[in-house]
Amino acid sequence: MKTTEAPFVQSYIRLTHDAWLKGWHERNGGNLTYRMTDEDVAAVQENLKPASEWLPIGVEVKNLANEYFLVSGTGRFMRNVILDPAANIGIIKVDEQGLNYQIMWGLEGAGRPTSELPSHLLSHSLKKDLTNGANRIIYHAHPTNIIALTFVLPLEDKAFTRELWEMATEDAIVFPEGIGVVPWMVPGGAEIARESARLFKKYNIVIWAHHGMFVCGKSFDEAFSNMDTAEKAAEICVKVLSMGGKKQTISAENLKQLAKDFKVQLNEEFLD
Repeated sequence: MKTTEAPFVQSYIRLTHDAWLKGWHERNGGNLTYRMTDEDVAAVQENLKPASEWLPIGVEVKNLANEYFLVSGTGRFMRNVILDPAANIGIIKVDEQGLNYQIMWGLEGAGRPTSELPSHLLSHSLKKDLTNGANRIIYHAHPTNIIALTFVLPLEDKAFTRELWEMATEDAIVFPEGIGVVPWMVPGGAEIARESARLFKKYNIVIWAHHGMFVCGKSFDEAFSNMDTAEKAAEICVKVLSMGGKKQTISAENLKQLAKDFKVQLNEEFLD
């Protein structure tokens, strides 16, 4: 089949379009990578041909050797993915050492994968091991309210987690492990990639201060909903702060009761 007709590519396109409509991707902001299954590769194998030389990833990801990824392009606009997928996204393959990649499809017009590929692949490498291969998505966007809160809340995991847990009853169920926060760092390099991966050992949602948010997921729906849930909580928080702050809230005891009834394990560090 045509690559753009494959179900995993259609799911990728749907996420990018939904996220554009949410306002999370101004200009060329944000990026999305999907670790393909063997079935995905087989479905489009006839269209996969080396379209570039081997290029350095910038980090070592041995456990991703010979794996294929559907990735967004650097400098490409998320709003254009639905209009011309082959120009704005592409499929890459990691080499046998986990050090280099090769473009196999797409990114037409001398395109390259997202400049934040090191952060994505290092996070994929970590989450693959932690989830026994179940995690497939790493997604980065620029949701407005999350970014706004990084200017007023302490840049600490506990501070962000408790504020967002308290903003809506369901939030603690969606991200019971909490949320990690990376202080401002220059994006795109190995340093921020390693710091993000360190936090992904504990969390599925990581905030980059004054920049945006990274999330992971086993499916496109899970990754999108992690981003959406955290951003909606942030929007509520921004509105609460603008109205003078909380007069009442969901208490630690309330959260513990919620966790008991819904059979989730909340991060105990954030309950005192």
